[in-house]
Amino acid sequence: MTAELVRGQNHPLSQVRLVIRISAGTPVLAGATLGDDNGTVHGPQWVAHPGAPALPGVEVPRQAAAEHRLAVDLDALPEAVHRVDVFLTLPAVAGGPHEFGAVAAPHTAVEGPDGTELACYTLTGLDTETAVLALELYRRQGAWKVRAMGQGYASGLGALLADQGLHDTADIMAAVHAAAAHDPSRAPAPPSIPSPHETPAHTPHDTSPTVSHDAPAFAPHDASAPAPYDIRRPKTRDTSASGPTPSYATQQGQPAASYDAQASGTTPRDPGARVDYTHPGRRPHGTPAPAAPGADDGPAPPVAGDAVGWSMEERLYNQVWGMFEDLARTTAAYRSAVDFADSRLEKELDQVLTDPRDRLGTTGDAAREAAHARRTQLVDQARAVLDRDLAQLTAESEVVEPALPPAYAGWDNPVWHAYRVPAEPPMALRLGDLHLPESVPLRIPLLVRLPLERGLWIDSGAAADFDGLPDSAELRRLAVEVAVALAARLLAVHPAGDFAVQIIDPAGAGATAFGPLTRTGALAAPPATGAAGVTALLEQLTRRVDLVQMAVRAGAPESLPADVDTARQLLIVNDFPHGFDDRAVTRLRYLADEGPDVGVHLLLVADRADAAAYGPLLDPLWRSLMRLTPLPDDHFADPWVGHAWTYEPPVVPPGSQIVQHVLGEVARAQAKRK
Repeated sequence: MTAELVRGQNHPLSQVRLVIRISAGTPVLAGATLGDDNGTVHGPQWVAHPGAPALPGVEVPRQAAAEHRLAVDLDALPEAVHRVDVFLTLPAVAGGPHEFGAVAAPHTAVEGPDGTELACYTLTGLDTETAVLALELYRRQGAWKVRAMGQGYASGLGALLADQGLHDTADIMAAVHAAAAHDPSRAPAPPSIPSPHETPAHTPHDTSPTVSHDAPAFAPHDASAPAPYDIRRPKTRDTSASGPTPSYATQQGQPAASYDAQASGTTPRDPGARVDYTHPGRRPHGTPAPAAPGADDGPAPPVAGDAVGWSMEERLYNQVWGMFEDLARTTAAYRSAVDFADSRLEKELDQVLTDPRDRLGTTGDAAREAAHARRTQLVDQARAVLDRDLAQLTAESEVVEPALPPAYAGWDNPVWHAYRVPAEPPMALRLGDLHLPESVPLRIPLLVRLPLERGLWIDSGAAADFDGLPDSAELRRLAVEVAVALAARLLAVHPAGDFAVQIIDPAGAGATAFGPLTRTGALAAPPATGAAGVTALLEQLTRRVDLVQMAVRAGAPESLPADVDTARQLLIVNDFPHGFDDRAVTRLRYLADEGPDVGVHLLLVADRADAAAYGPLLDPLWRSLMRLTPLPDDHFADPWVGHAWTYEPPVVPPGSQIVQHVLGEVARAQAKRK
């Protein structure tokens, strides 16, 4: 199945030999750049263009054409290459279009060697750009993916290459102009993958000793242009400042087919006229179209569900995770720029100190002030880019949040006031919110797929770095309230009778906090208390896991005994390990390991320090559970870019009775079903 991408979305690649097909509706030039893990291009020999169309693993067409096919062999790429960026540029020919806004939206498709289409992307929303970064193939943790870019440049190909760290572009531009002078009407022959043994004279291998693995995400020449990460930008930027200034497409995900005036028999369009491919639903009600060609109507308003998917629920799920990735990328770019500015400041100060004549006096003071001023300028430029991206993401969040279904919505969302028991379970569940220190006002919903693949652990212990922390009893109460909120959400998003909640509370310490579940009758049975209650409930659930496993392995799930509840079960264990003997602990570990596959899920409310007496025996249990906290805590690690995300639990608004209302609806639906 083809993945139809929107700008910024990525998709895994299942094959290494690829053909990238481009349909532009007008003659364009196509090429590719090879970048390191920071996206930096380390010389003209890292660029495949019409004058040098073949590099190891990449071959591009030699002339302008309306249809292109680029060949890529990911296994043949040099080891130093982590990114392949495919770009398009308009040839500077008399009578031709001078901007992408005057032609049909280019369409790109990534195919396997057998012609199977893996992903496609239509570059909509372009305006005054004359060069555009269309697709990016990138390697992360040994796996290759494709990302839809749609990053345009009004200043042309030179600005695009400079944004990737390449300034010596004279030979490339000369080759591009020479290719534009050829007859563009003849489509190029399909390129072939160059053999890794047929390496041209200049390849990325030639410069591998000079590749800097510490290169920042912001190119040193322009700290305001974080090419590898910043893909959600306003459509235009001020080009009055020195240096290249890109202009970015803003529309996302509007499907558009390539348009060929000659093939359709219509009158060819004036190359200078602006073509508007904006979906009519993307313009606010009553807002007129731009009055004149080239008029800047600003960034398009965000739209809820602006992502791929078969249903609105799936599109919203993908959009939320797209927002997460965008926030991670733009924050990584900002932090990288700050690190680069700090390292450059340190080097400049070291240079001042190495010359004895500059250490003292006005000369040294002036040099130090200039170095600090340059550092401040770089950081301010990077912060301006970050603030711009945060503003766009915030605007998108303000549109997406009200459109979320109950499973994805916060407890303060009005959708809960019109809650009705669903007929089908959702594809994901919201466990809380995530944010970064640089984006404190912006929260990204933490969505996990259902059914849960791991158990949950609400950590009621004190965090070492928390100031003004509530006492132990208050923390335990807050942890139980989070557990109740999550249990209520799980009950609410499943059809009546498809999900059940059971509680182990050996000492009855959480009786008050469990009130919403017990008073509404949403529990399958009263909470189990005392050692005997703990043993009986664990034995019951262990038996259920064993029987379901045997039935599934035998291919006869309908042969389960009548007393086995086939509904998915959530077991809440409060105040662990109080009331647990060694046998009970072993059974709990068994449920944590084997339960999720057969519909038994664990939610543990515990302070790990209370179980210190068990030593390393319980380490596998803690590792198998997803740790959540009753208070905001930055324990969620992001291995992709190395961020530490702050988790915030799903808090019910103070004084709200929404959880009781929802649980009452669930209990009534369960009663009708019996």
